[in-house]
Amino acid sequence: MSDDQVAGELKKMTAFIRQEALEKAKEIQIKADEEFAIEKSKLVRQETAAIDSQYEKKFKQASMSQQITRSTLSNKTRIKMLSARQELLDDLFEKARGRLADFAKDKGSYQEICKNLILEGLYALNEDKVAVRARERDYDVVRKAIEGAEAEYKQQMKGREIHVDIDEQNPQSEGSPGGLSIIGGGGRIDINNTFEERLKLLETDALPSIRKTLFGTNKNRKFAD
Repeated sequence: MSDDQVAGELKKMTAFIRQEALEKAKEIQIKADEEFAIEKSKLVRQETAAIDSQYEKKFKQASMSQQITRSTLSNKTRIKMLSARQELLDDLFEKARGRLADFAKDKGSYQEICKNLILEGLYALNEDKVAVRARERDYDVVRKAIEGAEAEYKQQMKGREIHVDIDEQNPQSEGSPGGLSIIGGGGRIDINNTFEERLKLLETDALPSIRKTLFGTNKNRKFAD
């Protein structure tokens, strides 16, 4: 083989090897690019997941904080509203307490009130003889009230006699705005029908209906008073 032929063969071999190297390098580059893309996609997914997780965590924290704030504000508002309502009710009963004495100013009306208070005690005690305690200045009115109560009691109880006396040894305090007490059971039973006591009972027994009248029905209450 001549030198030119040898040179030609070497040239062909060199070209072949070069071509093989280029193709191999291209394959390596393609594979590297693919692996890089896969790794890049994996890293992107991991970072995205991490960001989503952090966002979700922060969102939950923000939501929880918002709920706590809303609940706190709601409770504060509710407490203020209940406090304002209670102040209104307290003021209402305090004004009523200040006007109790007015019921005793009209003698005719006061006599009728005392008669009904006595009758209430008579029906509750169901005794033949009872005593009444009142303010000394009310004795004249109370005596007339006793007469009316005895007559009505006898009529309602089909002729049953009842005897009511004023307990002058133990009068009601002159500082009392009015009303009276009915004593039975040999002095052991005291039905307190003074105006102060009746107002206290009203505060307890009628408070739910007064609250409903003033503020309406409370939808948050499961049971009525």
